[in-house]
Amino acid sequence: MAEEAKAKGNAAFSSGDFSAAVRHFSDAIALAPTNHVLYSNRSAAYASLQQYSEALADAKKTVELKPDWSKGYSRLGAAHQGLGHLDDAVSAYKKGLEIDPNNQALKSGLADAQAAASRPPPPPMGSSPFGDTFQGPEMWTKLTADPTTRAYLQQPDFLKMMQDIQRNPNNLNIYLKDSRVMQALGVLLNVKLRTAPEGAEFPESSSPERKRPAESEPVKEAEPEPEPMEIGEGEKEAKERKAKAQKEKEAGNAAYKKKDFETAIQHYTKAIELDDEDISFITNRAAVYLEMGQYEECIKDCDKAVERGRELRSDFKMIARALTRKGSALVKMAKCSKDYEPAIETFQKALTEHRNPDTLKKLNEAEKAKKDLEQQEYFDPKLADEEREKGNEYFKQQKYPEAIKHYTESLRRNPNDPKAYSNRAACYTKLGALPEGLKDAEKCIELDPTFSKGYTRKGAVQFFMKEYDKALETYQEGLKHDPSNQELLDGVKRCIDQINKASRGEISPEDLKERQAKAMQDPEIQNILSDPVMRQVLIDFQENPKAAQEHTKNPQVMNKIQKLVSAGIVQLR
Repeated sequence: MAEEAKAKGNAAFSSGDFSAAVRHFSDAIALAPTNHVLYSNRSAAYASLQQYSEALADAKKTVELKPDWSKGYSRLGAAHQGLGHLDDAVSAYKKGLEIDPNNQALKSGLADAQAAASRPPPPPMGSSPFGDTFQGPEMWTKLTADPTTRAYLQQPDFLKMMQDIQRNPNNLNIYLKDSRVMQALGVLLNVKLRTAPEGAEFPESSSPERKRPAESEPVKEAEPEPEPMEIGEGEKEAKERKAKAQKEKEAGNAAYKKKDFETAIQHYTKAIELDDEDISFITNRAAVYLEMGQYEECIKDCDKAVERGRELRSDFKMIARALTRKGSALVKMAKCSKDYEPAIETFQKALTEHRNPDTLKKLNEAEKAKKDLEQQEYFDPKLADEEREKGNEYFKQQKYPEAIKHYTESLRRNPNDPKAYSNRAACYTKLGALPEGLKDAEKCIELDPTFSKGYTRKGAVQFFMKEYDKALETYQEGLKHDPSNQELLDGVKRCIDQINKASRGEISPEDLKERQAKAMQDPEIQNILSDPVMRQVLIDFQENPKAAQEHTKNPQVMNKIQKLVSAGIVQLR
């Protein structure tokens, strides 16, 4: 049950529903309070919600439970950094690297924390005339109360801008060109400022919107329109250098398309030297290194692009692109190291910057590769058979929960064993966990359609669920593979007896009502009853014996009538 809750939490986290992820991980922790992985996952979910105090508490618990696990220190560092405890963050990342010196996630986190710690402190509060406007929880209350700004709070880039302004009101000048910020300022000051017309679409960040280049090919990005101004000598020279840098980038793109990677690198490097304020030059060079298989160089460029991009307050999409490219390089390296965790963490970090479908797809692929690898390493048919036999012993002793544990371990060791699924289905049936039993029985049949036990297990579950017509079909299907199987023959007889009782009205009103209620939830029964032709057939059976006689000659009609009889909807007298 804890694993199931954990899986739900992971799925919610991957889809960006971090609140749901917290709930599911909390459910899992309640069931397995000593599992360090669960605290680590919940810490990541809290950090994604920017609830860093909660993230820190879970990270500390992770390290307490598993002090030799490097990932716990990655969570600890991220939580400290979110709270602004930069020295503690640096210390946590360094501690993790002592355990795992090659961990890319820890290296990246350490670089981010050190870069943040080295930046000069923000100007004194109050130096901005609007300093008090952005302070305290009142700011968020006002923004939430206004219907327009409340919608903006759902946009991650707007949320980050407002948090940045709240930390340092002098940064307001950086974002004044964004109409949403002007709208928010008007709400906070209780004045109506002139903003973009209602319904206008806003960019996802304060930087100009740029088209995302394909993962395999660097693409030229649109250059922002220059503001009309008086151009001095220094500004003119800077403009010329930027123009030269763009030409170098175009030459690099052309060389890349021709697979002339060495030349492409030379051009991108020259572009970086001419203009260090456009991180696309760095990410494009990283793409070349990725294509050449020089993954370490690719990762270095991606880290450099992220660090420089944050200094320049680049578009969040650009930061996410660099992180996604880094994740792709880490996936390539994982095929040798067999460690997909750094790539998974990098993709998750990219998604917190910008939710890109391509990044989400890469994250899902990396998680699947990790799961498949773990399954391959755990695969051991011999141990699987031993666990199944242990389960059988507990089953004979009627200790069904213990038997389930061993059958589950057997399936982890060998997930393609139909016998283990069949035996676990029998345990679930004994415990009254019928949906779980049905699922295992169907998996058993899927793995081996000729295995009779799969059909007896499935039929028994359906019989106990009082779905007699479905159970009959299951038993009959099993008899096609094993015509003389006595369990299947007995199952058919029991189903027919129950169906005949229903058709003769020999069951209690309570059982009939229960069976009819369940039948009415069956899509097949609903389709039959909503079919105009079948409605007329039912009327003919009541009012027109001659027409009813003709209907009995139609096998399809009689098959549908039989389903209604089995479900207790119709009685034949």
